[in-house]
Amino acid sequence: MAFESLSDKLQNVFKSLRGKGRLSEADVKTALKEVKMALLEADVSFKVVKQFISAVQERAIGQDVQNSLTPGQMVIKIVNEELVKLMGSETTEIRLKPAGDMTIIMMAGLQGAGKTTTTAKIAGKLKAKGRKPLLVACDVYRPAAIKQLQINGEKQGVPVFSMGENHKPADIAKAAIAYAAKNDQNVVILDTAGRLHIDEDMMNELIEIKGTVEVHQTILVVDAMTGQDAVNVAGMFNDKIGIDGVIITKLDGDTRGGAALSIRAVTGKPVLYVGMGEKLSDLEQFYPDRMASRILGMGDILSLIEKAELQVDEEKAKELSQKLRKAEFDYNDFLDQMSQIKKMGGMASILGMMPGMGQMKDMDLDERAMDRVEAIILSMTSKERLNPDLMKNASRKQRVAKGAGVDIGEVNRIVKQFDQMKKMMKQLPGMMGGGKRHGGMFGKLKLPF
Repeated sequence: MAFESLSDKLQNVFKSLRGKGRLSEADVKTALKEVKMALLEADVSFKVVKQFISAVQERAIGQDVQNSLTPGQMVIKIVNEELVKLMGSETTEIRLKPAGDMTIIMMAGLQGAGKTTTTAKIAGKLKAKGRKPLLVACDVYRPAAIKQLQINGEKQGVPVFSMGENHKPADIAKAAIAYAAKNDQNVVILDTAGRLHIDEDMMNELIEIKGTVEVHQTILVVDAMTGQDAVNVAGMFNDKIGIDGVIITKLDGDTRGGAALSIRAVTGKPVLYVGMGEKLSDLEQFYPDRMASRILGMGDILSLIEKAELQVDEEKAKELSQKLRKAEFDYNDFLDQMSQIKKMGGMASILGMMPGMGQMKDMDLDERAMDRVEAIILSMTSKERLNPDLMKNASRKQRVAKGAGVDIGEVNRIVKQFDQMKKMMKQLPGMMGGGKRHGGMFGKLKLPF
């Protein structure tokens, strides 16, 4: 999980501060020394850490904290504000020209960072906003790069322009722009070639593309898993060709998060998006304030709600709300809810965005258990799924267990949990209805467990 290691260390530091009614200068300095070590272990640039600690200390030893009724909370507030400032304060979008004009975006990065997949993800995002993107295959060196872009483009419903492997990338870019103008496409996204490391040939090729066509946005894709190397790569690309923004991939697999915390401070360029998975939908807008909240264990409810709004069918949500009130929901509804949780990244992802859930990270969240539940329900007949009472029959349970390839005990447990949930819903009418009392929250987030 992103920032897990750093988040744990910072929360342990602040736990001791919260319990104190008064903070001395020594208390603050001791805590910040631990914060400094946590940031360095998270692979944040030493220079960035030094400036960050200095800024926090200057504010934390001031009168505001000394005179505060909750000095520990005040220090956490200062750290949160400085983290937001470190990562860029404001959310930055990819700058696009008006819909009537064409925007040309050049994607750059090293091999292995996930540039081609990210290029397709960006095209999908822009298409969802009403733009008409064209993907352009300018990587003529890596085997299957063109095919990969074509497959991903097809999945996103975005056309791909290619001239094969025997043309110069600059010429391909020029031809693609002419093609886009004829076909009413208003965003051209160039997927350029990467290398295993920064070299003169790669940089010259990018410079040649920028010299041949007018590139409006140059976006660098870096791999979060490479830590400080990603920051160094961003700095070198910015120095040699100039970049307008950065996309950090594989952040879901990086427990440290040093790249996300350092890039803005080192390059002066904003982080635009972060990749949080391999699916073409797993690309999140980078919100510095929300990311700081996640790091400090405060959750990210806004992002969670946005995910739910994208994945949850509003009509189905209303229909299920009515069924829940009357305790009439069936195994098909159960299956729908599991599908929505999977689309939102699974239970671990959801809990990671909820305030105060950091301590639940060690809980056994076996996502495969959901797959087994799904297999059990799919092994039922359509009549059994519509009428849960039929599943009280022992021979039916035996048949379903055999069909799902599980022990009869697992089927018994699911049937029992389902019955308990129905009884609970009868006793608590409206609890899951998403009404005013909950601000509509549970209208979006109905969990099946």
